[in-house]
Amino acid sequence: MSQLVVTDLRKEFPTPNGPLLILDGVNFSLESGKNLAIVGPSGSGKSTLLQIIGALDTATSGSIQLAGIDPAGLNPQALSKFRNEQVGFVFQEHHLLPQLSALENVLLPRLATGTATDEDVTWGRELLNRVGLSDRSGHLPSELSGGEKQRVAVARSLISRPALLLADEPTGSLDQANAETIGKLLLDVQQVVGAILICVTHSSALASVFEQTARLNQGRLEFVA
Repeated sequence: MSQLVVTDLRKEFPTPNGPLLILDGVNFSLESGKNLAIVGPSGSGKSTLLQIIGALDTATSGSIQLAGIDPAGLNPQALSKFRNEQVGFVFQEHHLLPQLSALENVLLPRLATGTATDEDVTWGRELLNRVGLSDRSGHLPSELSGGEKQRVAVARSLISRPALLLADEPTGSLDQANAETIGKLLLDVQQVVGAILICVTHSSALASVFEQTARLNQGRLEFVA
């Protein structure tokens, strides 16, 4: 049972007029299988918060622990391994490699650490099946629709069975029908691996299907009743 604990997280950016405070003492915790939607206006720091939680950026102060590990204390090699194995990412853009098939793109996080095992390939095929693309595993991204590409990205985020799944505006570039499909898929596949899911979104419709919703307002995270 993994737990994410975010404690007094602060993030400042230097400017000619002094530090610009983006995150001002963010605190929350989530356990395995739980999900949270974070909403707020553009520029409120939602993506910055997600990047810090996913160990893609560092905080000015405060701490994050995932399964008892603080990524801020890891050396670069250990940090890369932590991100690859413990955190799955889904972004607004799918970021698929055009020269790789759908299955190869799903396997990419495993290929990055060496050779994908037979077990990895079987799991990758199962994930593609779960997102409704079992018949498209050999297709290149150029042969897939926008919604299909994002479904491949969802499958890829789970190939390492991460403890934490982070989605940054995952439906932002999709039409309404595909957006609804991706939103449902995220919640469904989260349960497959029992991951913690955090989704940043502008969509009130997407946020409404999550167990909890919080709004980032002037650097502080306020949970919506």
